[in-house]
This record gives sequence, structure tokens and C-alpha cells, in this order.
Amino acid sequence: MSKQADEDDDATLFRDAVGPVKPLPESALPPRKPRPRPAARMAERDEIEARSEFLRGLDDLSALAAGDALSYRRDAVPAPVFQRLKRGRFSAQDELDLHGATVAQAESMLRTFIAEAHAHEFGCVRIIHGKGRRDDGGMPVLKNLVDRMLRQRADILAFHSAPAAQGGTGAVLVLLARR
Repeated sequence: MSKQADEDDDATLFRDAVGPVKPLPESALPPRKPRPRPAARMAERDEIEARSEFLRGLDDLSALAAGDALSYRRDAVPAPVFQRLKRGRFSAQDELDLHGATVAQAESMLRTFIAEAHAHEFGCVRIIHGKGRRDDGGMPVLKNLVDRMLRQRADILAFHSAPAAQGGTGAVLVLLARR
């Protein structure tokens, strides 16, 4: 018997064993996994460039030591108001503690905190950055980050290191501009 005859016999035997076949109705294709949202590559690149420029700016700025006080006032803030801030006469309506955060985490947390403070229309907030004392004598990184970021923001009217009872040089009181 030839090879072709064997294959025909096998096919015939199979059809006889299975019996009559009823074709399945045609159905729609199964749903596809949704496409991912397009990435905003230009915005991501701008954000990366802004962060790297910001970090370069930290190097350019004379670094604050652990015991140095943070202090900044816009011209629009009257001197008596700034004196009240320096003395801790403003009540902090919210507080952010940056202890244990990396520079990237602290930057993100600070941006979010300031945005939420504006959303709640707070006038004064406290940011705890720590004194930055290390065994190796390194500069207080978070303190310098907070100083640099707050100086660059247009929505910050003034800030000063808190009085000793409110955290001293390890915390800063911040006056926020109203919307």
C-alpha cells in the first residue's frame, strides 16, 4: 500500500470515529489588552533637566551648616510681619517631616506638601528638615534642599528657621502667598 493510501485511510478512520461535525458559529475576536497611554516624553525630559539644574544650583549656593538659620523674605513682606515669623508668632497650620527621606523623596514630598497647603489655603506651615549633623561632618543636605527650593518658589513669601521650642535650626516656618 502506498503512503498516500495510508494517510487517506487514517483520515477516513478519524472521520468515521468522530462522526458528523457541526461548524462553530463565527464569533468576534477576543478583546485586546488596551494600549498603554502615551508617555509625555518631552515633559519627562523637561522635568529631568529641571531637577538636574536644581541639583547643580545646590552646588553653586553656599552650603548652610547644621547650626545656620534659614532666612528669606520677599520685598512685599513688611519687616514687622517677618519679625513675627522669626519669633514664631505665627501658628503653623500643617507640618511636614522630612527625616529619613532621600533628596529625591524630599523634593517630591515638599512639592506635594506646598501644593496641598495652598489647596487648603494655609497661611503658615512648618517643615522639619533636621539639623543634618552627621558623624562624618557632611553638610546638611535636606536643609540646603529646603532652602534652595523655597527661595525659587513664587508662592513663598518668607521663611525663617523656627524658634528653639518649635524645632530650632532643624525646622523652618514658611509664610505662603494667598491665591
